Amino acid sequence: MARMHSGAKGKSGSKKPAKRVPSWAPFKENEVEKLIVKYAKAEKSASEIGLILRDNYGIHSIKALTGKKVTSILQEQNLGKPLPDDLLALIRRLNELKKHLEANKHDGSAKRGLILTESKVRGMIKYYKNTGKLPQDWTLDMERLKMYLG
Repeated sequence: MARMHSGAKGKSGSKKPAKRVPSWAPFKENEVEKLIVKYAKAEKSASEIGLILRDNYGIHSIKALTGKKVTSILQEQNLGKPLPDDLLALIRRLNELKKHLEANKHDGSAKRGLILTESKVRGMIKYYKNTGKLPQDWTLDMERLKMYLG
């Protein structure tokens, strides 16, 4: 499949982990949920929690072990964020690009990057509205981007 805004094609470099939990798995379901809650209270995002559990604890697949994704575990514990992590990352990127363009008005590649990133954000907002993760009347206020990152 081609990349979103370039004609480049490529294969993903990662492979999905096995769907079954090996017998030698060091942690049980409730221990993993406690670790997820611990790191969520330490202001880690869902993707950061997954990386920590993989790298430091050897937990190859949280979904295979618990039957739930990290985000759904966080929602059950009322620790979920109001906006999805990927949307927050794009908003953070938009904010940085706008800040850069204020200082460098003639940077053409940054202007193009801003246009492409705004397009990705609009598409992602449309997707999350259709899937019910965002309310239908939610809008991104481009003038107050820092508010979403707070």
